[in-house]
Amino acid sequence: MTDKPVKANIFAAGAVLWRKSPSNPYEIEIALIHRPRYDDWSFPKGKLDPGETSIVAAIREIHEETGINAQLGRYLSGVTYPIPGHRKLKRVEYWAAEAASGEFTPNDEVDELRWLAPDLVAEQLSYPMDRMILRRFAALPPDTTTVLLVRHAKAGSSKNYTGDDTVRPLDAKGQVQAKALVAQLRAFGASEICSADRARCVQTVEPLAAELGVPIRLEPLLSEEGYAADPAGARARARKIAAMGGVQVICSQGGVIPDLMQWWAERDGIQLPPARNRKASMWVLSLSGGRLVAADHIDSPLPVVRKAN
Repeated sequence: MTDKPVKANIFAAGAVLWRKSPSNPYEIEIALIHRPRYDDWSFPKGKLDPGETSIVAAIREIHEETGINAQLGRYLSGVTYPIPGHRKLKRVEYWAAEAASGEFTPNDEVDELRWLAPDLVAEQLSYPMDRMILRRFAALPPDTTTVLLVRHAKAGSSKNYTGDDTVRPLDAKGQVQAKALVAQLRAFGASEICSADRARCVQTVEPLAAELGVPIRLEPLLSEEGYAADPAGARARARKIAAMGGVQVICSQGGVIPDLMQWWAERDGIQLPPARNRKASMWVLSLSGGRLVAADHIDSPLPVVRKAN
């Protein structure tokens, strides 16, 4: 997803929710919902709550509208459109999302959910913008492996730290960022964690490890010093981690991530979106057959502070 500011008044998030077909595990089905208030068929979506990120909102809205717990995958697109009868623009960010558990029960917002084969979805959708999102979804395989590459949270200035830099800890803002990362990473199904062997990297993923109840594996090759000494070995290690199964979280440093991402993208033939590589930012990597097919950058785990309209 892009980090550019969007001129809109209302912000929302949603997803193309899919599952493997109960009758054929090699095929998928896509969920469409019917909203009686508008008498339309669309993908699940809804407005961000105050202090909420679009990633967290997407997961919440899927569950509220469909009763299904989902796991986000790759970013699809954002759409901006005017609200009829108002001088307002609405911006909706969409992800692919796989159904994990739960079942639909009619509610105040949604009275019907249909699981449809992909080739039947476009004709059922009520809005052209949703058909554009569907085309983005269909452009790549749905069943991808996700890897989450995180830059450590804020740890103050190395120039002002007099001790051993390998043990330089997170500062107060970094601790806030580390806690905020938990919900962001869990939205993508984070299940395993590794980290460069630096205190600030380990501390960035400690809140997630505590919530998941899993250990943090140390990866010296993915520190700045380890990467500089053996870039080929570090790159091979990153790809091996990606192939381990589950949703791997890798926490590393600012001197590693841009070069690793550029190498990986060039190797597998994809174009990277703009990224500022800020502290506590992350890459959502989608792989198919061991090949990187999409890379989405999330600038911050903290909600955007928007001016009142």
